Amino acid sequence: MICEKASQAQSLITFLPSMKIGLTGGIGCGKSTAARFFAEAGFRRIDTDELIKNEVLLQPEVVVAITQHFGPQTLTNGGQVDRAAVAKIVFSDEVALRWLEDLLHPRLFGILRTRLTEAPSEDYVVEVPLLFEKHLENWFDLTVCVATTSHLQIARLEERGLPKALAEQRISKQLPLAHKLELADYVLLNDGSPDFLRDQINRLAAQLRARR
Repeated sequence: MICEKASQAQSLITFLPSMKIGLTGGIGCGKSTAARFFAEAGFRRIDTDELIKNEVLLQPEVVVAITQHFGPQTLTNGGQVDRAAVAKIVFSDEVALRWLEDLLHPRLFGILRTRLTEAPSEDYVVEVPLLFEKHLENWFDLTVCVATTSHLQIARLEERGLPKALAEQRISKQLPLAHKLELADYVLLNDGSPDFLRDQINRLAAQLRARR
């Protein structure tokens, strides 16, 4: 079931030769699954979490800054940032979380700007968990939010090995899902089977491309 904001629909009818979709949703809602289905539908996929993990956190100055700020326990034996150790600190300390975001996000955004220009004629889907929190809507032609029930959110996070209390803590650090749904141009419901989500994305992709 695709939900489109009627008041915004007219502004989305005409696109440039390519389109950039900002994909968001609450933790555990299925953003990565949705992004994979967009990729199957012909979109060039960018995952900002992967950019942080595989590029930003490997920058020597970032490793040094995190280690000096949070202590040597945030460094693995291999000399890389221990993401789990850092997460344990920042998700229980708002000031620490803001410090980390101020360190990582400018570097992330620089990489993302470059990636979005690598193939200007292609359609992009970009996973951005904090899309609305960081006011990145204007980077994209339209925004899509993946939604599910709070029960399924927590259940999926528990399946990943995150205890319920930590799952609820992580959810509380993001903008409420209901608010994200209000801000998004389109909403995809992910409370059914993977095929249900894939069908919504295929129909949305066809609908958007037909408007060009």
